Amino acid sequence: MKRDAIDFETENISRLFRKLLIPTILGTISMSAMTAIDGVFMGRGVGAEGVASVNIVVPIYQIMAGLGLMIGTGCSVVASVHLSRKNIKAARLNITQSIIVSSIFTLLLCGLIFFFPEKTARLLGASETLLPLVIDYMIWLVPCFIFEMWSLIGLFIIRVDGSPRFAMWCNIIPSVLNAVLDWVFIFPLGMGIKGAAIATGISIFLGGLMAMIYLLFYAETLGLIRMKLSMKSMRLTMRNIMYQCKIGFSTLLGEMSLAVLVFVGNIVFMSYLGDAGVGAFGIACYYMPFFFMIGNSIAQSAQPIISYNYGLSRWHQIKKARRLLFMSSLVCGLIVSLLFVLIPDKLVYLFVAEGSEAGRIAVNGFPYLAVGIIPFIMNVATIGYYQSIERVKHSTLFVLLRGCVFLLPCFIIIPQLINITGIWLSMPAAELLTIIVIFIVWQKSRNK
Repeated sequence: MKRDAIDFETENISRLFRKLLIPTILGTISMSAMTAIDGVFMGRGVGAEGVASVNIVVPIYQIMAGLGLMIGTGCSVVASVHLSRKNIKAARLNITQSIIVSSIFTLLLCGLIFFFPEKTARLLGASETLLPLVIDYMIWLVPCFIFEMWSLIGLFIIRVDGSPRFAMWCNIIPSVLNAVLDWVFIFPLGMGIKGAAIATGISIFLGGLMAMIYLLFYAETLGLIRMKLSMKSMRLTMRNIMYQCKIGFSTLLGEMSLAVLVFVGNIVFMSYLGDAGVGAFGIACYYMPFFFMIGNSIAQSAQPIISYNYGLSRWHQIKKARRLLFMSSLVCGLIVSLLFVLIPDKLVYLFVAEGSEAGRIAVNGFPYLAVGIIPFIMNVATIGYYQSIERVKHSTLFVLLRGCVFLLPCFIIIPQLINITGIWLSMPAAELLTIIVIFIVWQKSRNK
C-alpha cells in the first residue's frame, strides 16, 4: 500500500492528471465490467428473463451508489480544500463523519428493503412472471450495500490521500473475483440468479473491506479519527454532512437520473415490446453505468487537482485541469460510441444467444443509442467540474435537465413520433439538449 508520488502543490498539471486518470479509469472500467460480467453469465445461464429481472433491481443499486457518490464527492472536495490550507484535522474529521453517518443510513434503508422484498419488487415494476427472480436476486444482494458505501466513499478519499493505484486495485480485485464466482455459482453449482447475487455480494464485500482497512491502518494523511459523542459534536457532524451532501447532491441526482432512465425505459419497452423489449433494454442498461463511470472517473481524476487549486484561488491551474477534463471526455466518448455503431452484434450477443428476440431488438437499437454516448460522458464530466469548484446550482441544474426535465418528455413524445426507434433515441435527445444548455451557460460565464 505504498503511497504514490503525488504532489498537488507543485507538480505539473498534465502529469498530475495523468497519474490520477489512468488508475482511476482502469479501476472504474473494471467495476463496470463486473456489472457486465453479471449480465453475460446471467444471459447465458438464466436467459433473457434473468437479464430483465436484474434490470428491475438496478434502480435500487443506483440509488445506493448515488448516495455513496454524493457523500464521497462532497467529502473529497471539502478534504481537498482543507488540505490546501494545511488544516489536516478538519479534513480527517469530515471524512470520519461521512463514513459513520452513511453507514447508519445505509443499514436503515437496507433493512426496509430486506423486510419488504415483494412490495419493493412490485414498486419497481416487476411483472408476475419476473417477480420470483427479482426477489431472489434482491434479498441476496441488499446486505452487501454497506460495504458498497464504504468502497464508494473510501475510493474518493484514497485518491485524495495520494494512492490512486491502490484505489484502482480496490476495483480490479473484486471485479476479477466476481467473474470467477459468477461462473462457479451459475454453471457448476447451478444456483442461477441467486448465485449471481451472492457472487456480486462477496466481491462488493471485499472491495469495501479493502477500502476500510486502508483508511483505518494505512492512510498517509486522511485516516479516520475518533469522534466525540457530545451534542455539540453531533450538531457539527450534521452541519458538515449537510454541506458535503450539498456539494455532491448533483452526483446523487446523476445516479437517480440513471435510475429514472432504467425505470421509465422498462415501462416504455414493456408497453411497446413486452418482456423481450425489457430484456433488450436490460442489455443496454448493462452498458449505461459504463458510460457514467467513464465520465465520472474523468471528473474524479480532475477533482482533487481542481479543488486543491480552488482552495488557493489558482485559476490558471484550474483552467489547465478543466481543458484536460473536456478533451479526455470527448475522446473517450468518441471511442465508445464507435464501438456501438460498428459492432453492436458483438456487444449484444455477449449477453444472450444469437437469434433471440431480445438480442435482435438490441442489435437494431444500439446504433441509435450511440448518438447519445459522447454528450452523456461529457455532461457527467462537466457536472463533476462544477462540483469541484462548489458551483452547486450549476451542477444541480444540469443534472435535473438531463435526468428529468428533458428525459421524461423525450421518452413520452419521441416514441409516439417514430415508434421503436424513438425509444432508443430518447436518451440521446435528452443528453444533446443538456449539452446545448451547458454550452450556452458556459458562453455567458465566459463573457462575464
